[in-house]
Amino acid sequence: MRLWRDWSVRTRLTWVASVVMALACAGVSVLVFLGVRDLAMSERRQQIVLADLHVGRLIRLGRLPPVLPPQKVAAVQVVDDTGRIVSSTRQLVGKPLMADIAPPDEHGESHGVKCSLPGHKGTCMNVVVTRYYRKEGDWLIYGADPVVPWYVNSALVAILGIGSLFVVTATALGMYRIVGRALAPVDSVRRELTEITASDLSRRVPLSLHRDEIRNLAETVNETLDRLQQAVERQRRFASDAGHDLRSPITAMRAQVEDALMHPEDTDWVKTSESLVVSLDRLQAIVTDLLVIARLDSGEKVTRDYVNVAELVRTEVGRRFRGKRIALDLQHGVVVSGDRLQLVRLLTNLLDNAERHAMSTVTISVRRDVHHAVLEVIDDGEGIAPEQREIVFQRFTRLAAGREKDKQGTGLGLAIARDIAEQHGGSLTIEDSPKGARFVLRAPLLTVRSPG
Repeated sequence: MRLWRDWSVRTRLTWVASVVMALACAGVSVLVFLGVRDLAMSERRQQIVLADLHVGRLIRLGRLPPVLPPQKVAAVQVVDDTGRIVSSTRQLVGKPLMADIAPPDEHGESHGVKCSLPGHKGTCMNVVVTRYYRKEGDWLIYGADPVVPWYVNSALVAILGIGSLFVVTATALGMYRIVGRALAPVDSVRRELTEITASDLSRRVPLSLHRDEIRNLAETVNETLDRLQQAVERQRRFASDAGHDLRSPITAMRAQVEDALMHPEDTDWVKTSESLVVSLDRLQAIVTDLLVIARLDSGEKVTRDYVNVAELVRTEVGRRFRGKRIALDLQHGVVVSGDRLQLVRLLTNLLDNAERHAMSTVTISVRRDVHHAVLEVIDDGEGIAPEQREIVFQRFTRLAAGREKDKQGTGLGLAIARDIAEQHGGSLTIEDSPKGARFVLRAPLLTVRSPG
């Protein structure tokens, strides 16, 4: 079994085809042997009957000698109506009756197979008994010839053996060649994949000219490479942006500390410490968001709980410092399945963004449509231009208005919110609003049936 597993697909298929063809040839050969043997036995029996008829003609002409000349069969005996042997071929002279076969009175012929006849020890003979009708009494003419062997003759064995060997060999070579051609595109895909490295993900595997399974495989591989290239490029941009955003507060802190150390007597250490704390807060916020992004990108399994969206909103709003007025429009009984902590983070990020841009009021509504729970967070600020509604969800993206209103922002809040929405099978978009920005979360609605 281990040797079989170590063989290539090409070799295994060739062996399977060869074995199947060998079995088929063996079956055909058996059928040929059986058919030819039946024909040969019928012909042999007919030959014996002709020999018996020839002897019957000698009886009719009255020229039957005691010792018959050589016939076209191995042995012939003639028995009169009293059971006496009156004539036979030379090897049966003085020998008893060759067989106890006799045709019924109403039949003129009978036949059978007898082994070790007199004068033919160790040989099985095909015996045909013919009744010769005479007025004085019927005589019996016995004719015998060796039975046809199962293989008929060695020439037929040689022909079938050589023919079967040729067919099996041709099948093996043909299958090996056909499978090789069929798997050639797969080998091309394999070679191309071995040459693709992380430094050059733009290469793609070749597509087969035929619209078949191999082409489907190559297209799937190319689609996977497309996604891999996009993921790697996104990771590179992420690393670059993260490095830049981490470098800014670190550089600022270093500059402040070096300046203070150069002129310690002129430094207001309390003010310097306060500036350092602000930079450290920004650094901590960036690191925290980066850890959240890393967990989301790792495909961490979402813990599924029953979450009542209206109760979640009411609880989180009650915990917040009311910098802006928050208006609630909550429809009860809107339940989703998801990770409560992640959904809280999503809501918090949307509220932080809304309060940052709102003039006076943030409106939160919860409702259901046919298949989704819908959460809307609307501010009464300046809004977001349609061409920028997707840009704000990109990581480390901060529009000019956002940088002016919050210099400590990380540019990751909305990106994290959308990632959480997508992990829950939903979507987060910005839709039209009469005033301000309108963020709309849609998540699959969970139908809760009451007991009974």
